[in-house]
Amino acid sequence: MLKVAKFGGSSVAGAEQFRKVKAIVEADESRRVIVISAAGKRDGNDHKLTDLLYLVHAHLTYGVSCEEILRTVETRLLEIRDELEIPVDISGELQEFKRKLNKDTSVDEIVSRGEYFTSKLMASYLDYAFVDAADCIFFGLDGTLDRETTDAAIAEAVEKYGRIVIPGFYGQLPTGRLRVMSRGGSDITGAIAAAAVKADVYENWTDVSGILMADPRIVPNPAPIEKITFAELRELAFMGASVLHEESVQPVKEKGIPLNIRNTNRPQDPGTMIVESVGELEQSERFITGIAGRKNFTIVTVYKHAMKLSHSLRQALEIFDRYNAPVEHITLGLDSFALVSSSAALGDAVYDVIAEIKKNCRPDEVEIRENIAMVSAVGRKMSSQPGVSGRLFKALGDKGINIRTIAQGSDELAITVGVENEQYENAIRVLYDSFAG
Repeated sequence: MLKVAKFGGSSVAGAEQFRKVKAIVEADESRRVIVISAAGKRDGNDHKLTDLLYLVHAHLTYGVSCEEILRTVETRLLEIRDELEIPVDISGELQEFKRKLNKDTSVDEIVSRGEYFTSKLMASYLDYAFVDAADCIFFGLDGTLDRETTDAAIAEAVEKYGRIVIPGFYGQLPTGRLRVMSRGGSDITGAIAAAAVKADVYENWTDVSGILMADPRIVPNPAPIEKITFAELRELAFMGASVLHEESVQPVKEKGIPLNIRNTNRPQDPGTMIVESVGELEQSERFITGIAGRKNFTIVTVYKHAMKLSHSLRQALEIFDRYNAPVEHITLGLDSFALVSSSAALGDAVYDVIAEIKKNCRPDEVEIRENIAMVSAVGRKMSSQPGVSGRLFKALGDKGINIRTIAQGSDELAITVGVENEQYENAIRVLYDSFAG
């Protein structure tokens, strides 16, 4: 058994969190590859190391002193080292880092030091080998990951040292320069490492006990999702649920490696297991896996008697595309079709879009409906449960929530309804109470 465990910023925010990580790692000897983020916030008044380092770069760019910010970064790191009596001398490296800083130092090099120094501390604390991401995460000149070289380097490091700590978030370009990933990149590093060593499980340790069935800001104490497929996860993420970035899922999805989201502060909780497929003998009685949604959509409905649907629809889609307004949902009727797009993406161009549709499609009528929220019920079991759609529509109707549009994918993983923005939160609560409460 081999596990790759990634610990996020909140999991390594201070000495007490370091202790929790060590207890988790030592509790399972199969956790042999550890990926570490930069130290995060300890409380609401604190700052993430990454944010401080971005601020350092901004100060250097505009010729403003960043000494105070650098002292804050150094103090955070040395406090962890001293409180835990970690036998690693990072003082010299910190001084060298500060000495070499100037306005030409790349933002990637500066910001990557949050993960670098936090990981150095953690590697020594765990008595694991430190493997710099610059020595095992490689990008091509175009900035895309060089999977073959990266996989070989990580596998070789594990073979050589047995137990390793890798900083997340960055890697090296062919020129030798460092390159950081998008925010949350440590999740991607963890997934890359898990795929490289063909891990049995990729554990992503954070400050929540897995994925919740609904937004806790809308539904009080929503139930956690025990098991979810990658396809369901993608549906929930698409509809706005706060889950992992798709780039951090793809490497393990390709290799069929389960992804387990766990809580560093509650390691006894099983968290959420994300898998490619779930067996037919699954015991869960719920057939709705999760509920998510987003506000502020616009529905453009085109009516024309005896229209050539495929021709008119294609023209309308091309018009939306020209105005960089992605169509997220489509519903079709005998003499009509409706296109749903983000109101922010359409902006004031909505009137130009309508004008072009009228010119090219020559419809009998074009209707615009704004201030629409799209709400999705996602579940792999829905396709095998008769009457789910009817129950969903009835639940909303009984609470006086008017459905403006309906969409369902061909894979039947999700049923999506459009409601007025002002009824968004109520719609989420009604669906949760009806199917999961």
